[in-house]
Amino acid sequence: MTVLEGLAAGTIDLAFRRWAKPNVRQGDTMRTGAGVIEVGSVEIVDPAAITDADARRSGAESANAVRGILRGPADAPVYRIRLRYLGPDPRHALSADTELSEKDINALRERLSKMDRHRSWTRETLRLIADNPGRGAQELADLLGREKEPLKIDIRKLKDLGLTLSLETGYRISPRGAAYLRLTEDPGRTR
Repeated sequence: MTVLEGLAAGTIDLAFRRWAKPNVRQGDTMRTGAGVIEVGSVEIVDPAAITDADARRSGAESANAVRGILRGPADAPVYRIRLRYLGPDPRHALSADTELSEKDINALRERLSKMDRHRSWTRETLRLIADNPGRGAQELADLLGREKEPLKIDIRKLKDLGLTLSLETGYRISPRGAAYLRLTEDPGRTR
């Protein structure tokens, strides 16, 4: 069972990280492949005080295993992060929705138009992802003549609208994204 599966199943509710400063705060939520996770608390702990029971709650076999995988500067504090599974990521259901009404299409057009305000990129990026499933961010960036990191941020915006999906490596157009492209590139086609 992966850590994400354990979070969804409720068998994992802790994480341990070594950071110079905390990267999350109490109340933060994170969308993961397993669903939406909430940060319950973030506290500094002595690594020697991590128990085997704590380790199992983080998905590790033992406290020594947890201490062995801590990364970062040795003098940085170790944080215990309490986590809570809130439910499935709503983007999954959204990305599967292919029954786009005229209202849905207009709302997407408006959102994408706002994203294109300073530079037109949304349609070209959606089309490229649709035509190149599984291509990684660097390959897509090269094809678009863009920098990789800003492109990844832009693709995440498209994912938030349910138009793209992240794969283990690369991206693909979602069923919703494919329907949107089909209906807006050839509006006369039937749904």
